[in-house]
Amino acid sequence: MTTLTAPARGPGAAAGADPGAGPKGRPARGRRAARSGGLDRTSAIGLGVAMVWMSILVFIPLAAVIVKASGGGLDTYLHTFTNPQTFAALRLTVVTSFLATVINMVMGTIIAWVLVRDRFWGKRIVDVIIDIPFALPTIVAGLVLLALYGPSSPLGVDVSNSRKAVFLAILFVTLPFVVRTVQPVLEEMERDVEEAAASLGASGFTTLRRIIIPTLVPAIFAGAALSFARGISEYGAMVLLSGNLPNRTEVVSVRVLSYLEGGNPEDAAALATVMLVVAVLAIVTLDIVQRKVASRG
Repeated sequence: MTTLTAPARGPGAAAGADPGAGPKGRPARGRRAARSGGLDRTSAIGLGVAMVWMSILVFIPLAAVIVKASGGGLDTYLHTFTNPQTFAALRLTVVTSFLATVINMVMGTIIAWVLVRDRFWGKRIVDVIIDIPFALPTIVAGLVLLALYGPSSPLGVDVSNSRKAVFLAILFVTLPFVVRTVQPVLEEMERDVEEAAASLGASGFTTLRRIIIPTLVPAIFAGAALSFARGISEYGAMVLLSGNLPNRTEVVSVRVLSYLEGGNPEDAAALATVMLVVAVLAIVTLDIVQRKVASRG
């Protein structure tokens, strides 16, 4: 009778060994892994072009402003801060922009929710109108607001030459930022998770607090950062609507122009540097807050 024998195994081919193992059970060598952190030639060229472009448009101009402000030494900054008119403009700009940002975080999220989750007549028209503050030159925006809320207002509401006008102008030019950052996140959000939470007995408020809000928090705060940065830099709408009254309705951008027209470029650069620091601190703070809120969610 013929006896069947198993085929002979080569060296290192012990039972249970990995088929891809090499001699003596050592794993076979695969392709050499790419070095972490390394850049190929195309990536290096792209990085170089990006850094040169950023340097021309951002880094060098910012450095020039800081150098110009530091030319007068510490006295320039002290003179800027101790000037009552400048401090009043700085306080009005920062406080008003902060309040407008808080309102935009709430109302912008609600508007984005309505545009994504609801269906109604004229939805596309509203979606286009949201972008009007983006498209309009700021001086035209100021003219529109002055026509609606100025001395000749058809609505009978005159807020020109007051702090309400400053607040209204900042709200107008910064509204789209939160809407347009939250809207894409809502469009990509899967509703299966919400339906699963509801099927498990979660209330609408619990679903909103534990699922929807944590998902939207990064987008909301990103839009808030853009909104605040845009608010503290607004100029065109302020010129026509606020009246630029010293110690009352004058904002930082108008104050910087006043320094330049008065032959004080060092003071203008110092005030611009202060606003740069304020913008950076606001962006960093909002980023830290949104990370904490998202992690808790």
